[in-house]
Amino acid sequence: MLNWISENQQYIYIVILMIFLGIEVIGRVPSVLHTPLMSGANAIHGVVIIGAIIVMGKAESNNYVALILGFLAVILGTLNVVGGFVVTNRMLEMFKGKKEKKH
Repeated sequence: MLNWISENQQYIYIVILMIFLGIEVIGRVPSVLHTPLMSGANAIHGVVIIGAIIVMGKAESNNYVALILGFLAVILGTLNVVGGFVVTNRMLEMFKGKKEKKH
């Protein structure tokens, strides 16, 4: 485990930096902009899903870490995309006028 950490130390630093940067960026966004940003986040997570599928396809069959992380990325990315579209659709429904019933 320590050998793997020392070999991938730069990647670990990049992931930690991305986490902190993401928290800072999202934390400072006003609530009015959350719906447009969710659409952008859905597109980004679509790219994450494609990237995870590519990583899993190119990983060796005995590289369980890459396969498990790729699988988790596909599952979590898919949940985030679907959930984001559901929430965005619900928010957009709030702005539509109510339809009058015809007798």
